[in-house]
Amino acid sequence: MVKVVVIKFKNGGKLYYFAPKAGDVYQRNTPVVVETSKGLEYAWVAYPEREVEDEEIVQPLKPIVRIANEKDREFYARCQEKKPAAMQTCREKIAKHGLEMKLVDCEYAFDGSKIVFFFTSNGRVDFRELVKDLASAFKSRIELRQVGTRDEAKYLGGIAPCGRVCCCAGNMPEFKKVSIKMAKTQGLSLNPGKISGLCGRLMCCLSYESEHYAEAFKKMPKIGSEVTTPDGKGNVVTTNMLKMTVKVKIDDKNGGMIYKDFPLDEIKFKKGNVPVKEEEDEQEEE
Repeated sequence: MVKVVVIKFKNGGKLYYFAPKAGDVYQRNTPVVVETSKGLEYAWVAYPEREVEDEEIVQPLKPIVRIANEKDREFYARCQEKKPAAMQTCREKIAKHGLEMKLVDCEYAFDGSKIVFFFTSNGRVDFRELVKDLASAFKSRIELRQVGTRDEAKYLGGIAPCGRVCCCAGNMPEFKKVSIKMAKTQGLSLNPGKISGLCGRLMCCLSYESEHYAEAFKKMPKIGSEVTTPDGKGNVVTTNMLKMTVKVKIDDKNGGMIYKDFPLDEIKFKKGNVPVKEEEDEQEEE
């Protein structure tokens, strides 16, 4: 077992393990300065000191340098205050060079060595002249990083169709793989407007209950197939994989039709009527 502190660099961001500094006590959301491959960075404690198995650790385990002091907090606050002006300057430079790119966010390195600008674009962008212009304007080293549409939603945040903050910005440290097959399995409308998030890609929440729906889907008869119910034979109209019920259309003796819900264990059908597992659709990834 190894003692670690779980660290986050931004809200909703990926969580990392760092080695605690002897003698320091860490509380949740305590600002800290940590050593990374990029140098010193400002971060927060996501979860206090705990023990994890050795195999969960990616060696070498980087250390927490110190709990952020007043000077560290003031420097970080100044960097945050400068971000809006830096973003505006960069947008003006982008327009000046006529580049097809959308600025998403920027970050000041905690050691003051560089400024990183994040942008989205439909294709490759030759931003060499832009970098020179920005370096001259800020008198600092400049990095431009292209990110995907999902990353843009994560940086900017927003309210999802469900009324909550986007999962990627609020409670999902890493993007999960989602596919159109998940929507099909869950019986959702395949209308892109109903199964897409603010980023225009498939909603990340499709993966949350995918395993349950996949198992339930295998047990259900196909839509339109013939089944035998306690009230006679009929055809499947819809299935409810949460309640494990099947809505069946049964021909009435008087020439009409009856629609009735039956628990799955009360109906009989041929095994061939069970949906066959389809070949995995192409996954939506950045």
